[in-house]
Amino acid sequence: MSIVADKVLMKGNEAIAEAAIIAGCRHYFGYPITPQTEIAAYMAKRMPKIGGCFLQAESEIAAINMVYGVASTGLRVMTSSSSPGVSLKGEGLSYLAGSDLPSLIVNVQRGGPGLGGIQPSQSDYFQATKSGGHGDFRMIVLAPSSVQEMADLTVKGFELADKYRMTSMILADGTMGQMMEPVSLEYDIKPAIAKPWATTGTKMARPHNIVNSLSLVPDELEELNFARFERYRQVEENETMWEEYMMEDAEICIAAFGIAARVSKNAIVEARKQGIKVGLIRPITLWPFPNKPFKAAADKCKAFISVELSMGQMIEDVKLATECKAPVTLCNRAGGMIPSPEQVLESIIETAKKVGAK
Repeated sequence: MSIVADKVLMKGNEAIAEAAIIAGCRHYFGYPITPQTEIAAYMAKRMPKIGGCFLQAESEIAAINMVYGVASTGLRVMTSSSSPGVSLKGEGLSYLAGSDLPSLIVNVQRGGPGLGGIQPSQSDYFQATKSGGHGDFRMIVLAPSSVQEMADLTVKGFELADKYRMTSMILADGTMGQMMEPVSLEYDIKPAIAKPWATTGTKMARPHNIVNSLSLVPDELEELNFARFERYRQVEENETMWEEYMMEDAEICIAAFGIAARVSKNAIVEARKQGIKVGLIRPITLWPFPNKPFKAAADKCKAFISVELSMGQMIEDVKLATECKAPVTLCNRAGGMIPSPEQVLESIIETAKKVGAK
């Protein structure tokens, strides 16, 4: 099915909601929290008009468990929240993983810990990429850096969730959620794949399907975990996404995602004018993390700078990917603050002086 639309001016949150509808999502369960409330508000208006279900749950915990219920039937379903609200969904995310159920979760991040503030942040990186709940599991984590990508990665997230029977998460900072840009919502939506495991009613024509995350026999649970991680290995091999910017001759490499990547591009352009050879690797999938391009860059770059809206979280994955072949430093703001192009440029200049990059 092809959906064609002219470009329209939309907020990032609105783009996610409309893209989810285009992707075939007809069930949304959420709870209001800044800075993602527009997603719920948009769904509240649109879902009843298209025969879908919008439900404001009594809590974030209730919302994620409603997602679990619909996901077990094989239908596309999503919820959204922000930082502390996603923390409350943690147990439900683990249940979804333990039952191998596909779904889409959106986290439009705000500053923390605790209630923190309502300004943009990237401090939920650990929470998203290191599982988000208890037990051994992974989520596909997609990091948009434009309103267009907010929409595109929503569609992609549903497709990957169905393909691998796992949760996809859109991890966006608050700036991405509130920013307005022109968006094209033209997609070739792939037909829904068969889901023989779904609890759709047997009509006495097949054995019962049981959706369950409980496994009381240790060696059976171990076998399930090994099988699940084999599937995750396939995701790492086939679905890792990133963007490279001016990396052909770069001697310094910036690592950044979301709004930090947009800021960094401005700084890179100015640094190039000053004769400093600097480029950017922007992870689009935060998990799986794009280790290959960083490893390749480590063979030619003299230094790396991780630009983040946190106290430094992605920097750990950058260090692992580069295998300590070059120094990795942090350029950051926290608590809802965003690094400026001038701050990033200053970090580039300082690093160039230290490592002798031209």
